[in-house]
Amino acid sequence: MKILILGTGGTIASAKTEDGYKAALSVEEVLDLAGIERHDGFEIESRDILNLDSTLLQPEDWETIGKAVFGAFGEYDGIIITHGTDTLAYTSSALSFMIRNPPVPVVLTGSMLPITEQGSDAPGNIKTALTFAKKGFPGVYVAFMGKIMLGTRVSKVHSTGPNAFQSINYPDVAYVKGEELVIRHRPRLSRGEPGFDPKIDSDVAYLRLTPGLSPEVFLAVANKAHGIILEGYGAGGIPYRGRDLLSAVSEVAREKPVVMTTQALHGGVDLMKYEVGRRALEAGVIPAGDMTKEATLVKLMWALGHTKNVDEVREIILTNVSDEIGKKS
Repeated sequence: MKILILGTGGTIASAKTEDGYKAALSVEEVLDLAGIERHDGFEIESRDILNLDSTLLQPEDWETIGKAVFGAFGEYDGIIITHGTDTLAYTSSALSFMIRNPPVPVVLTGSMLPITEQGSDAPGNIKTALTFAKKGFPGVYVAFMGKIMLGTRVSKVHSTGPNAFQSINYPDVAYVKGEELVIRHRPRLSRGEPGFDPKIDSDVAYLRLTPGLSPEVFLAVANKAHGIILEGYGAGGIPYRGRDLLSAVSEVAREKPVVMTTQALHGGVDLMKYEVGRRALEAGVIPAGDMTKEATLVKLMWALGHTKNVDEVREIILTNVSDEIGKKS
């Protein structure tokens, strides 16, 4: 059995400098400091493809990572990506859409404390990722704090604590206890010939609905974007009293996709529940259902990379690709 570990930088590979923590270590150095054995009934190989704080990662880097993963499928039984935590959930979602039918486990992991610091969570997270890469099943996943989570369902929910990631509106896939892998839920992932489909359009605007958001601001932003995500309240809806944001959204939605997600962490969007939500549906808004914010953003970019037709984008957004969406409205 052969496992490939790809390094992209992040906190896990950071060292302290005069300017604060900075990604500096190779993935090989990270593995050495984590005490990972290269030959323990299986072989580990490593390769650095990036070495960046994940705040600096751009959508173009998702394709770089995806190419490295896809190109390794014929040679390795599992692939691990060490990654910074700030944008890890965006990358895991992007790889889930770009890489069709991965034949092996692809596991992203990182740490909240650098491997160079005492008490770092890096060794434990790497060992969790290794256990799933060896014993798990194909797909894109995130390993953190002993948990395995589906790549399209994970969000960062804490900025400093070690249990920083949570599976949203979806059960954890598995957990690791010692060397034991305990499966909790098998995702509904398609099977077939592996493919790589990295086409995206990153000209997407993400706006948070707040009391007083003016139609003029919305239109100014929408004018510069190919698609808009509106992060609404609760189950979803758009105000039309006073400042008539709904009319502005309706105007834009005829020409460009407007997708609604929610500021609430759990539960998702249900635009059929309230009158304000039903009016949003009538205006042409596309509901994100129970997708995470990260998956919603990346999926819209991926959809727009394939078509600019609003109806076709709507169909892609509402279609389950990598078990990222369940509830629809």
